[in-house]
Amino acid sequence: MNLGYWDITLALLIPATLYASWIDYAERRVPNWLNALIAVTGLVFQGWFFGWYAPGGGGVGWGLLGLLVGFGVLIIPWLMHGMGAGDVKLMMAIGCWLGPWLTLLGFCAGGIIGGVAAVIMIVSTGRTVHALANLQTICDKVQRWDTAFGEYGGARTFGHTSQLLPYGVPLTAGTLAVLLTHYCGGWL
Repeated sequence: MNLGYWDITLALLIPATLYASWIDYAERRVPNWLNALIAVTGLVFQGWFFGWYAPGGGGVGWGLLGLLVGFGVLIIPWLMHGMGAGDVKLMMAIGCWLGPWLTLLGFCAGGIIGGVAAVIMIVSTGRTVHALANLQTICDKVQRWDTAFGEYGGARTFGHTSQLLPYGVPLTAGTLAVLLTHYCGGWL
């Protein structure tokens, strides 16, 4: 059986990220051991198929660049208490498999999916007024350096006025959409 890199990626990354998003949904956390396992296996397979660095993409260096992109796109929201560290680590682990460009696209797709899911959650639970008030708090938070990175206006401070969106779920959905589009020869 001659399996290529993207075949292995589909076979391993899809169930791993689905499991991570299920845990995130059920427990509102993504375990470190799972993120580490996803990252290490991604780098191992990058090295196995492409070596340290392949021109045009692939290799351990490419996976590490993907890890850095995963870190870069979510570290500010985490520092601002807008999400958990497990979500950041999950995006970093995904980056080890996908490399920088597909990681960035997966994040963008996940952001769109997460935004749509948030609007649906807000409207379906009748929390529009609370959501607008919380949005105003977030806007106030980011206007000053002393509050931007503090607990004030963080995701967990809103209490009963909001529902926390387990962000591993839309990150996984975005990643899977990008991965499957890439695998099927899409425009990526």
